[in-house]
Amino acid sequence: MIHLRSISIVTASRDRFPFSVPAIRTLPKLSLDTPVTFFVGENGSGKSTLLEGVALAAGLPTVGAQEVSADATLDAQRVLGRAVKLTWNRRTRRGFFLRAEDFFGFSKQLAQWRAELLQRMSELDVEYQDRSAYAMGLAKMPIAASLADMERRYGIDLDANSHGQSFLRLFQSRFVPGGLYLMDEPEAPLSPQSQLALMALMHDMVAHDAQFIIATHSPILLAFPDARIYSFDALPVTRVEYESLEHVALTREFLNAPERFLRHLASSPASPQRKGRRGPAGRSND
Repeated sequence: MIHLRSISIVTASRDRFPFSVPAIRTLPKLSLDTPVTFFVGENGSGKSTLLEGVALAAGLPTVGAQEVSADATLDAQRVLGRAVKLTWNRRTRRGFFLRAEDFFGFSKQLAQWRAELLQRMSELDVEYQDRSAYAMGLAKMPIAASLADMERRYGIDLDANSHGQSFLRLFQSRFVPGGLYLMDEPEAPLSPQSQLALMALMHDMVAHDAQFIIATHSPILLAFPDARIYSFDALPVTRVEYESLEHVALTREFLNAPERFLRHLASSPASPQRKGRRGPAGRSND
């Protein structure tokens, strides 16, 4: 199911960020005619900025510590969100927007919430020690229900798992059929094996009418079957094939012959220099 059919920008102020970013300023109408679309490009190319603008325009909830609509660091993206035109086949308000940095904050926040709930349970033990077990049970019931719901959705301690396990569990727990899912660099907490597991989850979700738009650097994720890929390194933003991506070619060349790349490290200007060398007249060069 293709919920969001296309993205375009209807107004732009060329002198103001983010419209000063070349890829945003020259953005053509982007067709989203496959269930999975990738934005790829170097850091600063505008792919994440556009994704944030689309999330704001679509009104999607954020999986993270703060909603994008209230995040003070995204004032410019809110301006972009008002300039973005979204064309829908079928409007959906299901789904979410997930940035890798928000995932780390969310897992910490869950651990804090759980600790606070457990602390309150301990306090009730003291407060109700002279009252009946029935009264204590009634007082604890809302807290116990919150703990049980948290553990059902995220496990006993999301932050105690590996980042990859936690991310995949969080992803599964928030999935509902028929949603639009925007993700910014989801590979950050994931090993290659976990990236494959994410692709398997995405495949299953597409079968339940999910649509994905993902900004990524990952050659593994970019290989998702039949996905459309837009390069933000080209101006204007252009559709590209997987095999033509520099990310893919460079990764393949490195894996085939890492020594070709690594042999230059010893002579790199960034290589550490020995300390304590003596310069002319016995002066230290440190």
